Amino acid sequence: MKTYKFLIFVLLLCISTTIFSQEKYAIVIHGGAGVMGGLKENEEAQKKYFDKLEEALNLGEQLLKEGKAAQDVVVEVIQVMENSPLFNAGKGAVFTSEGKNELDASIMDGATLNAGAVAGVQDIKNPIRAAREVMNNSVHVFLSGKGASAFAKKQGLEMVDNKYFYTESRYKSLKQLQKHERERSVNDNHGTVGCAVLDTHGNICAGTSTGGMTNKKYGRIGDSPVIGAGTYANNKTCAISCTGHGEYYIRLAFARDISALMEYKNLSVDKACREEIRKLSELQGTGGVIALDAKGNIAMEFNTEGMFRGYIKSSGEKEVAIFRD
Repeated sequence: MKTYKFLIFVLLLCISTTIFSQEKYAIVIHGGAGVMGGLKENEEAQKKYFDKLEEALNLGEQLLKEGKAAQDVVVEVIQVMENSPLFNAGKGAVFTSEGKNELDASIMDGATLNAGAVAGVQDIKNPIRAAREVMNNSVHVFLSGKGASAFAKKQGLEMVDNKYFYTESRYKSLKQLQKHERERSVNDNHGTVGCAVLDTHGNICAGTSTGGMTNKKYGRIGDSPVIGAGTYANNKTCAISCTGHGEYYIRLAFARDISALMEYKNLSVDKACREEIRKLSELQGTGGVIALDAKGNIAMEFNTEGMFRGYIKSSGEKEVAIFRD
C-alpha cells in the first residue's frame, strides 16, 4: 500500500513539473543604447519610452500566455517598436546621406537554427516581417535592396512609399550631422530595436530591426541583419539581439561569440554577455545586448550611458529601464 501511494505521489509530481515547465516563458527587449543627451532631465519624454516599452512587453506576455511560438512573439513585439517614431527602426528610421531611409532586420529560430534577414530596404513597412518570410518561405537567409522588396511584395507584406518613414526629428539629426561633418550626431541616441523570447514550448528566438546609422553612405549595412553579429539563437545556449556601433559587432561576431562562450566555456548567459561587452569596450566600440537562455535567465548589458530595455518572466519578475541606475 505504501509503495502504491509513493508511486502515485511520484506520478503527480512529474505531471505538475511538466505543467510548470510548459507554462514557463520569458521575454526581453531593447530599443537602442547610446548617449541619452538631455533625456534624464525630461520626464515627459522618458514616459513616452516607458509606455511604448511596456506596450511591447505586455503584448509579448499576452501572446506567450496564449501559447504562441517564440518567433511569432518576436515579430509582433518588434513590430510595435517599428511602428513607433521613438526608435530607429521602421517609422522612426534615421536618414542616409542621400536623405533616404534604408532599413535592415533579422530573425533566428533557436529550435531549428533557421534564420532570415533583409537589408537596405526602402519600402517594406515592417522589415522584421520580411525577415521572417525569408526564414520560413525561401531557401535563402539574406536578401537585400530591391530583391528583398520584390520578395516581400510577393509574400503579401504591406509596402509603403519611402516618405512613410520620414520624421522631422530624424531629418534634423541628419542635417545637424552633415553641417558639422561629424560621424555621429549628439542627438542620435535612440537606436535599433530587438527582442528575445522563450516560449511555453521551451523554444527560443531572437530578432533585431534598425534604420542603421545617420548619414550612412555607399549602402552601408551594420550588424543588425547579420546572423551571428547582431542576432543569434540556439536552444542549446541563448537568444541574442544587439544594439550599437555595428562595425565592431561584425568584427567580433558578437552574438555568436556569446553563444560560443556558453557552449564551450560553460559561462552563464549574463557572464557571457558581460565578457563580450568587455571585448567591445577594448576595441572602443559602444553599445549593448539583450539575451536569455532556455531556462529564462535574462541578461541586459551595455557600456553606454543608457539602453532602452525591459523584460517580463512567467515568475512575475518585470523590469523596464533606460539608465544604468
